[in-house]
Amino acid sequence: MKKLICVFLCIILCFPLACCKNGGDNLSTSPSKSGKEKPGSEQISLLYSSEDSLNPYTAKTKYNRQLSRLLYDCLIKCDGDFNPVYCLASSAITDGKTCTVSLNTAYFTDKTPVTPDDVLYSFNCAKKSSTAYSTSLSDIASASAGPNAVIFTLNHYDPLFLNLLDFPIIKQGSDGNRTSDGVEIAPTGSGRYYAATEQGKLFRNDDYFGKKPDISEINLINAPDEVSASHYVEVGAADIYYADESAASVARMSGKRSDVNTNNFVYIGINGAYGQLSNSQLKYAISAAIDRTEICHSAYFDNAVAATGFFNPCIKETSAVQSLKIVSDTQISVENLSSIGYNKLVGGYYVNDSGKRLSFTLLVNSDNPSRVLAAKLIANQCGAAGIEITVIERTYEQYLSLLSSGGFQLYLGEIRVPNNMDMSSLVVPGGNSAYGVSRTTGETGELKATVCENMVNRYRGGECGLSDLAGSFLTEMPQIPVCYRNGMLFYTSRIKSDAKPAVNDVFFGLENYKF
Repeated sequence: MKKLICVFLCIILCFPLACCKNGGDNLSTSPSKSGKEKPGSEQISLLYSSEDSLNPYTAKTKYNRQLSRLLYDCLIKCDGDFNPVYCLASSAITDGKTCTVSLNTAYFTDKTPVTPDDVLYSFNCAKKSSTAYSTSLSDIASASAGPNAVIFTLNHYDPLFLNLLDFPIIKQGSDGNRTSDGVEIAPTGSGRYYAATEQGKLFRNDDYFGKKPDISEINLINAPDEVSASHYVEVGAADIYYADESAASVARMSGKRSDVNTNNFVYIGINGAYGQLSNSQLKYAISAAIDRTEICHSAYFDNAVAATGFFNPCIKETSAVQSLKIVSDTQISVENLSSIGYNKLVGGYYVNDSGKRLSFTLLVNSDNPSRVLAAKLIANQCGAAGIEITVIERTYEQYLSLLSSGGFQLYLGEIRVPNNMDMSSLVVPGGNSAYGVSRTTGETGELKATVCENMVNRYRGGECGLSDLAGSFLTEMPQIPVCYRNGMLFYTSRIKSDAKPAVNDVFFGLENYKF
């Protein structure tokens, strides 16, 4: 009997210890039953326009377009260095010109599942829109639905095609939603937030399939124009604000700042049909004369990074082969000028045996103050290397007319390189931005493809990689790279974030913000 009592007492004494060991987590309210931390209830304020739509395919203002990234997910989006990050897509298999994208299990905020038909509907909305999505998807010949997947057929093989699948997914037919008063409301999405029926609020989507942010509510501040937006930013009413240098004036806010890679490529365009401008040594001489770091600092106020080649310096695949110096090297300029017969220095400029100096004009858009300043710096830097350059300022309409007609020698231009790094529009004859780039005539009168054109075709045929393109572009140099502009993301000091923002989603990593 005594033995039974002792055993009973031991069981009673051990029971609380077992509970503490095995069920101790139940005493804490911080982790959820799934083992994940429950999101917090922080609130922030962001700018928007109450007169504009939150539909990603019809929104006109940059603030509403930025907010759409919180409301709608995409298949795959790019991080701050243009690497693909899977979202609604669970996998993507590329086979030649065909890419099959399988979907994650995800739901719209009305509890209905995201289906391949919704993706197709959104794809068609993107293609028909007047947005950048329409341009980036132009090389997709067709799209069709499969079992929990979407099959894209491309016009040509594209190794970086996945980077283009960042178009927002909306529920089929929900872009016609209206209130009882006939006011347009945001389409149904599956993103981190959803728009309240009443204007001025975004709420966290607690059914979101990914990690949920600590920010439970976003208050929207109506900023109908840049003057009011600048006011709200400068007085600290907005908690997060994105700007890029292309704005005439950038509002500053106290707190922290992150640079954002924009893939905006600033370059010197060349009219290869003029004089010796088709000569590679001359192009190398001009390139070596340029102090790219000074241009980034003085013309773009350190909101740019010096170009080491045609592709953004943040692209790891091309970094090893891009070798342009970011400071001027007049010795290289002199050597290249000498190789084409300009080896006598007269009046500060190099001349040939006939006493003729190298003298060119540099066309620039007078409506862009930073680019005008950059053009003047380039002219001064080339002058220091013995090459005479005169800056010609024209309004945008005049500038574009001269480019289209070929009435220029050199010009300072800028393009947004798409996420798949396709530069064919700039370097291949006939491209939308390939001003001054042309084919040469062969002995039998046929037009010969350029080196860059051949390399682009090989790349699209899977015969070479992006680094091969980078090397060939530098050798041929149809344009002279100058810099890549950066954007700026400002946020208040109470926000703690190690996330690197992305230009196509300035709220990239918002789910990791801490307060």
